[in-house]
Amino acid sequence: MRRRGFIAVLGGALWPFAGRAQEPERMRRVGVLMAFPESQPFAQAFVAAFTQALGHLGWAEGRNLRIDYRFAAGTPTLFKVYAAELVDLAPDAILASTAPALAALQQHTRAIPIVFVVVPDPVGRGLVTNLARPGGNITGFASYDASIIGKWAQLLKEPCPGSHGLPSSSTRTPLSRRRSIP
Repeated sequence: MRRRGFIAVLGGALWPFAGRAQEPERMRRVGVLMAFPESQPFAQAFVAAFTQALGHLGWAEGRNLRIDYRFAAGTPTLFKVYAAELVDLAPDAILASTAPALAALQQHTRAIPIVFVVVPDPVGRGLVTNLARPGGNITGFASYDASIIGKWAQLLKEPCPGSHGLPSSSTRTPLSRRRSIP
């Protein structure tokens, strides 16, 4: 086959695909229920870290992702109101920061996946059945589990095996007499 004939055959074989544009990527929606005020530096750092981490995974707000934030500012009624609002938006997933946010979301949905962070002892609070298999639509990261508090005390004692706890008040140096190290 001659060169022109080959190009014509190849072009004819590819022609049906050339006219089709790529379908745009589906816009995903994520809800975020924060326990902190929006103006608090911790909340701003959390949002920045969250969007940066998503960006590293290929998710960009406005391109293939929409994030709906709600900041409850520690107000119990706002957790309930904002949880209902986020569930009504029907996001693909919801991020809950702190136990009150998770509890409020748990009351409003058993279908939308919820990922929690900064939740101390979610098992003890009755929010999940266990950490290995939380069950239902909830998963996440506990800030600590109550069962490890005893381990913390053990770890504190390891450097000083002969110690039986904190020094008595008579052996402590008063704060007013302590020197700061430059």
